Amino acid sequence: MAGSEKKAKRDVVKRHQFADYLNIATEETPEFVLMGTGFKTLDEEPGAKTESKKYVNEKASSSSVVGYETVFPFDSDLIKEEPAVIALYNVGRNHYTGSDAEFEYVRVELWEPAENKLNEFAARKFIVSTEVSEISGENDISVSGNLNAVGDFVPGTFNTKTRTFTPADDEAGGENTEDQPTE
Repeated sequence: MAGSEKKAKRDVVKRHQFADYLNIATEETPEFVLMGTGFKTLDEEPGAKTESKKYVNEKASSSSVVGYETVFPFDSDLIKEEPAVIALYNVGRNHYTGSDAEFEYVRVELWEPAENKLNEFAARKFIVSTEVSEISGENDISVSGNLNAVGDFVPGTFNTKTRTFTPADDEAGGENTEDQPTE
């Protein structure tokens, strides 16, 4: 390889380039709080589900993705001044079930700024059911579990200054008619 050739630059996305927000209020009057301090891990597992078929004239099967069961495993220190941590802790502490254990959760991609919009980035809003699997620790107490996606996510943007989510449909000024029944 000649000395004048340059390798292509690869910008690997780092964990701090994701921002995660939990709505600790209501859908009508949201209060999105940052899931940062206190969270040791907050990952995403898309959970792709596949289906395989093999036809009589083929030697091998063919697989296709037929759905997703997305899970966001988390592990956090129980810090009483962190509202997102306390909201998740309360689900396990109080044994909440059903809609009482559900939150709006927004995952923001800080490396994808919205075009011509200050402090806005590509984001996905999920409804998640909170599964607190453990509240434990010898000294410092940890809260861990999963945020399990309920239904499909909503694509859009999130303003990190005003902490508001705008669905992609609203940005385009139109209504999403994809996968909608027609009359």
